[in-house]
Amino acid sequence: MSNTILTPTAVTREILRVLHQKLNFVGSIERQYDDSFAKSGAKIGTTLKIRKPNQYTVRTGKTIQAQDTAEESVTLTVATQKGVDMTFSSAELTMELDDFSDRIIKPAVSVLAANIEYDAMSMFKDVGQSIWNGGSALTLAKVLAGKKKLNDSLAPMNDRTASLQTQESVDLVDSLKGLFQSSSNISQQYREGTMGHTAGFEFVENTLWPAFTRGAEDTAYVCNTSTGITSGSTSITVSAGSGAGSQGDVFTIQDVYAVHPETKVSTGVLFQFVAAADFLTGATTIVVYDAPVTSGAKQNVSLVSAGASKDLTFFGTLSTAVTTSLLYQKEAFAFATADLELPRGVHFAAREMIDGLSLRIVRAYDVNNDMFPCRLDILYGYETLRPQLACRLHNN
Repeated sequence: MSNTILTPTAVTREILRVLHQKLNFVGSIERQYDDSFAKSGAKIGTTLKIRKPNQYTVRTGKTIQAQDTAEESVTLTVATQKGVDMTFSSAELTMELDDFSDRIIKPAVSVLAANIEYDAMSMFKDVGQSIWNGGSALTLAKVLAGKKKLNDSLAPMNDRTASLQTQESVDLVDSLKGLFQSSSNISQQYREGTMGHTAGFEFVENTLWPAFTRGAEDTAYVCNTSTGITSGSTSITVSAGSGAGSQGDVFTIQDVYAVHPETKVSTGVLFQFVAAADFLTGATTIVVYDAPVTSGAKQNVSLVSAGASKDLTFFGTLSTAVTTSLLYQKEAFAFATADLELPRGVHFAAREMIDGLSLRIVRAYDVNNDMFPCRLDILYGYETLRPQLACRLHNN
């Protein structure tokens, strides 16, 4: 039986199937907003505002105390376009789909998926909650410490993922080898090096997690918490220190504690701030990702003994790299793709969507060389929605 020229729909769906399988970080975060973009007759441009949950205070007593509903939103921008370009002959297009996928699609999509995943992973720098264990191997105790941070932040118990850098996956499985038993799930953990669902997380391994290098800040930075912190502002004024800082650096401030998300009572644990941008050495302003709020429904910190010269403590060793892994509930982050326009006057153009991934393929015909130049394109964006639903793990 002779082969049939592959159709654009078949090729596009196969590309999406392979791409979907290779995105284990993007595939495990929120993607319910994708179909809002680029619908025919209902285009919203390249940005979408995503509402954050409303927060309220509780009254004591019978007298009504009306409060405003102040909604907050996060802007998700879909503006990054990536693609892979290929050329193949008419003879190659007569192959069976499986052969075509193995020879043409999988190599192309692998590099595309890696670049998309790596881009989206940069969101870990928006997360302040973190467990620092530089110079040592990851253990289950560190994972459970991270789980406690998610629990204390009231992260939903479902759809939790532990995405581990490969060395940390090796270390964790090795540290648990004494628990081996012959049941099928546990057996797979040691025979294949995978953990599956354990300790409330779906464990996955990813080679793309970047190392994180802390900035060069020394231990002399201080903050006047009476004047250097303004409730609701992302700018924190500090002084007296030296050494430039890096985006993603995590620090605490003396006497600035996290509060329970609902009761607003201090947890007795210092709030972990995260720098949203690089900052200069010496007296400076550090822009943080989550603004400290000291009262009201959105309160997230409690200032105890507010005043001058409160020490800043930066996590990690200055100018030293550590490995990165991430614990998160899917609503911590969002990823969206948009439907690219289909051009006319080409050999074929097709667009398909699978599980929130929209991909376009366009193919032309080169009559002089009997070749088909082809391009794959995806337009996407990502945004951190609720960083308190995630926790960084830094080891090794």
